[in-house]
Amino acid sequence: MKILVTGGAGFIGSAVCRHMARNPDNTIVVLDKLTYAGGLAALDPVRQTPRFVFVRGDIGDEALVGKLLVYHQIDHIMHLAAETHVDRSIDAPSAFMVTNVMGTYSLLQAALAYWRSLSSGDRDGFRFHHVSTDEVFGDLPFDDSRFTETTPYAPSSPYSASKAASDHLVRAWHRTYGLPVVLSNCSNNYGPYHFPEKLVPLMILNALDERQLPVYGAGANVRDWLYVEDHARALVTVSQSGTVGESYNIGGEAECSNLDLVHQLCMLLDQKEPRRNGGRYADLIHFVSDRPGHDRRYAMDIDKVGRELGWRPEETLQSGLSKTVDWYLAHAAWWRPLRQSGHSIERLGKAVAS
Repeated sequence: MKILVTGGAGFIGSAVCRHMARNPDNTIVVLDKLTYAGGLAALDPVRQTPRFVFVRGDIGDEALVGKLLVYHQIDHIMHLAAETHVDRSIDAPSAFMVTNVMGTYSLLQAALAYWRSLSSGDRDGFRFHHVSTDEVFGDLPFDDSRFTETTPYAPSSPYSASKAASDHLVRAWHRTYGLPVVLSNCSNNYGPYHFPEKLVPLMILNALDERQLPVYGAGANVRDWLYVEDHARALVTVSQSGTVGESYNIGGEAECSNLDLVHQLCMLLDQKEPRRNGGRYADLIHFVSDRPGHDRRYAMDIDKVGRELGWRPEETLQSGLSKTVDWYLAHAAWWRPLRQSGHSIERLGKAVAS
């Protein structure tokens, strides 16, 4: 593959790059603006790969994107660049509209112009893979229902509304202009290089720093948790083998309430890095006022991606959380500066369970 990964310095994008770099025949071009949640350190394991290129830039720059597509003869675009933090979208939604909606529009325009310039054979092999979220579907009751690829959209937050809009744009560019697209919607990810204000790393790092572990409401909100390396495998599979015009739900089949998740992390830390005072990390749990419009439950039906493309998650929630805790214990040099940076001080006092 000759792939352009937008947002490739972010959490999921960097995992995709690390996964793809295992095949030396792949050409990986990363386009990333390097906002607060993106960092080159997540790409350190692959930056010396012969066919890896990093470009700092904005997906809204159609001229730049067009030049990259032509120069590197790209045959796949995997679009991951996005503002993704629900709390930030509530506080300041404009950045989400600019990046997630208008940025996707600009990227689609550049991709369409490039695709039209290709020979017929190369056009047949081109794919635009748009990566989205389960949050576009709204939420579910506390029962055994799950989101399918045909679940009606009902976004609850400015973030999920902006992602829903971008999904619709991608489908429109396929239907109106014939651009060969595939889409995927994923559940909550966790794993190495996750920005510290997200729920799993926030709980791990607050615990290690002997800070309170803030949990929204009663912690009853349920999420389906997906280990990021499992997601990276799924994304490459969808990009390579997904049917044009189709969407695929990707989840970990690991539903868990926020409170139960925090308790699991506390028990892992009790085993791996006991508190200096001999107490339990769970004693640091602190309940805070719930977030406006907080979705009750997400759960993904992943039958389609398994049946058609043969993908399933390899990690259980227990094994994935254990690997994640081990990674953060071993990589303080990565997360400590982020914890100490000025922009994160206020937000690291909040629970984040998107």
